Amino acid sequence: MELIITIKNIGSNIKLVFLGVFFLLCGFSELSAQVRPALGGSSRLYTNALAEMEKGNYEEANAYFRQIVESGLPISPEMPYHFAVTLYELGQFDNSLNFIKRYLQINGRNAPNFDKAKELEKKLEAPIKAILDCQYCNNQGYRIQDCPTCDGKKQLLQDCSLCKGRGLVGCNKCFGKGLLTKRNVFNLTEYYECDKCKGQGKHSCPVCNGNLKEFSDCRTCQGNGFVSSEELCNHQAGPRHMSLVFEKMKRLQHP
Repeated sequence: MELIITIKNIGSNIKLVFLGVFFLLCGFSELSAQVRPALGGSSRLYTNALAEMEKGNYEEANAYFRQIVESGLPISPEMPYHFAVTLYELGQFDNSLNFIKRYLQINGRNAPNFDKAKELEKKLEAPIKAILDCQYCNNQGYRIQDCPTCDGKKQLLQDCSLCKGRGLVGCNKCFGKGLLTKRNVFNLTEYYECDKCKGQGKHSCPVCNGNLKEFSDCRTCQGNGFVSSEELCNHQAGPRHMSLVFEKMKRLQHP
């Protein structure tokens, strides 16, 4: 009788284990389905982008293309070409050229839109030259403006870069301990007060001398006096510009 009861208990335990494994696998399958990337997502976005291009809605097409690029999903080999056309229509000529080069690099002469891509590459020569010759935009074609932080002055008074406006830094001689050690003739360790920080472990900042501020290159524009805006340049002088500064920057960007 005891043997029969034991066998029944073992059978029940096996059923419980089997059911536990089954539900665990079901849960894992559901989780996997949730985290698995939607492989059809890029295809749907690509189709939507092409549809917006057909309507002449290049801003909307641009938004779809950027979603594809940012998603990291597999893309159509033809996508770079259509994205380049969209960027050209939006006046983003430097970006357009980059995607055309990428398209030709990936697909070569066998690309379905090879001839059209070469035509677009040719059409981009003039606007790209205009960008490189312009005094008022960067090499990507975006307008340059005075730095909003230093107002084009390149340098200004700002929090010390070393002590972060605290006026003190950790002593680099005693490593902030305030004490120095030395072995004597008996090989015993002797402790001395640090002569650099007077035993404090800190001392005045050597950059700002404890004044908390320093007059240095603007951290927004890196001392250039100007920054790039998000406005596409029309290559015409605005009401306020710094042509000499822009000329110098262009030489630095495009030697």
